[in-house]
Amino acid sequence: MKKEQIQELFEKLETARYNIDDIECWSARELQTVFAYSEWRNFLKVIVKAKKSCENSGIDVSDHFVDTNKMVDLGSSSKRAIEDVALTRYACYLIAQNGDSTKTEVAFAQTYFAVQTRKQEIIEQRLLDVVRVCAREKLSNSEKKLSGILYERGVDDKGFAIIRSKGDTALFGGFSTNDMKLKLVVPGNRPLADFLPTLTIKAKDLAVELTSHNIVENDLQGEKPITSEHIENNKAVRKILLERGVKPETLPPAEDIKKLQRKLNADEKKLLEDTKKKNKIIT
Repeated sequence: MKKEQIQELFEKLETARYNIDDIECWSARELQTVFAYSEWRNFLKVIVKAKKSCENSGIDVSDHFVDTNKMVDLGSSSKRAIEDVALTRYACYLIAQNGDSTKTEVAFAQTYFAVQTRKQEIIEQRLLDVVRVCAREKLSNSEKKLSGILYERGVDDKGFAIIRSKGDTALFGGFSTNDMKLKLVVPGNRPLADFLPTLTIKAKDLAVELTSHNIVENDLQGEKPITSEHIENNKAVRKILLERGVKPETLPPAEDIKKLQRKLNADEKKLLEDTKKKNKIIT
């Protein structure tokens, strides 16, 4: 997500915010526009799901979703009232969580409403953290998929570890997995990927996905041909990075992914705890 787009969405949500009894609120009608939903009926379905999530959390829905009306211009100085919902920050967060996360606007809102701050730079950093955590989860899933394919083709866990290690050596220009762990000061009992920057994680994931695809497509059997395939795919990904001026073995380590995940979880936990203490619309 580009910095300009983040700033634009940040300003839209800040402008849409208003207060009811000193509690910050947002209009569902305005969020519909910001979240890029063209039709109210479709956005209303998301609100219904969010209410259910609120109820499942043991929180009174009526404290955070309040039915109201909004006056809209019809032209010729005439207006009419349409249905609307006043939403607390927590309600907005639940709507974002239940919305279409493929929409950039919804993905941004998930972070905007999760953090208890209105500082744009903190929101920008959290967005980057979320992307990295998601990339790491994606790599884990891709490797599990590859492991399953290998098992069906006569390669055990030890063989998979060897194949993955040789792939790393190809990706990092001759540096083995252990070499990179020493270089980045990664604890011996932790996966290298937990300390890699987002770009490298995605590069590894691409190579793994290519290997899985080609094993099935070309009906490869046994450790030797699959190892060669994985090495070639990592070399191909490395070539792309080098052509763009990136040497993956020279990139600095990133924050421990487990620590990062705990920090993201703490943001959401704090939002829930604060919600239970306050942030209740008085009607």
